Amino acid sequence: MQAVKILSTGSYLPPKVLTNFDLEKMVDTTDEWIRTRTGISERHIVEEGVFTSDLAFEAAKIALANAGLKASDIDMIIVATASPDNMYPSTACWVQKKFNIPGIPAFDISAACSGFVYGLSVAASFIESGKYKHILLCGAEVMSKVVNWKDRETCILFGDGAGACIVTKSEDGSSGIISSYLGADGTLGDLLIQPAGGTRMPASHETVDKNLHSVHMEGQEVFKHAVRTMASTGERVLKEAGMTADDVDIYIPHQANMRIVEAACKRVKIPMSKTYSIIHKYGNVPAASIPLTIDDAIRANKIKRGDIVLMTAFGAGFTWGGMVLKW
Repeated sequence: MQAVKILSTGSYLPPKVLTNFDLEKMVDTTDEWIRTRTGISERHIVEEGVFTSDLAFEAAKIALANAGLKASDIDMIIVATASPDNMYPSTACWVQKKFNIPGIPAFDISAACSGFVYGLSVAASFIESGKYKHILLCGAEVMSKVVNWKDRETCILFGDGAGACIVTKSEDGSSGIISSYLGADGTLGDLLIQPAGGTRMPASHETVDKNLHSVHMEGQEVFKHAVRTMASTGERVLKEAGMTADDVDIYIPHQANMRIVEAACKRVKIPMSKTYSIIHKYGNVPAASIPLTIDDAIRANKIKRGDIVLMTAFGAGFTWGGMVLKW
């Protein structure tokens, strides 16, 4: 077991809620259609003038308070996001500005829905090096600003929100990361993509007119790869931990689609009774999905000291990651 653990968590959701019934008035869809295909009933949406860094900052303040730490105790800031404030500077630098703690390293991780697991692996490596003591890791998204609200296949899926945690050394070794695994396959990148906005397709009248700055997804292909990869990733990290599905106390999968979660659980042989889900009330909040779910589970007393926690994620890239922790 690595001597690295999650010391505390925090989360923040913007107050505004967009229900499936609200979406019925916006696109050709119904509450029943959305719920039966995705498991989503509502999602949180930011108001004008609220950015990804704002949500990350609010979640981070709660994580710090829960850890009994001050902003000055942070040695590094990592933000995982698929919807940054800007291409540059990083969203992490904006969070750093809000805390007024210049000088420490701050950077973003772009691994879409796998971003938090990637970030936790990176943070763990820095903690293990002995150079850093407390790392702030946030997963934060404002997807409402990067979806096409005329595309009923994608706009129904996503929500806004942020989760944060403090990563630190496990002094007594009784808790921490047991195993982890990251992977990617860039040959499949076109299946889930925001086409315009980078150097491949700079902004133009055409890109704006064609909604190329929003999410484009080949739903069926993404579904198949997500189920297969989330399951195989879960099996791999459990094997590396010397465990089986029976040893898992709680499973925290990326909250993309309830049908994906159910199919992945079936393949990895973890019952839904051990699986914690918040997708019905938050939707898919890509890099924020897992930290939001963990924090929700902690507040619901579903994760307790000593529990074996399995988490798996899959996202654009394609990227994926998994981890087994003893809480």
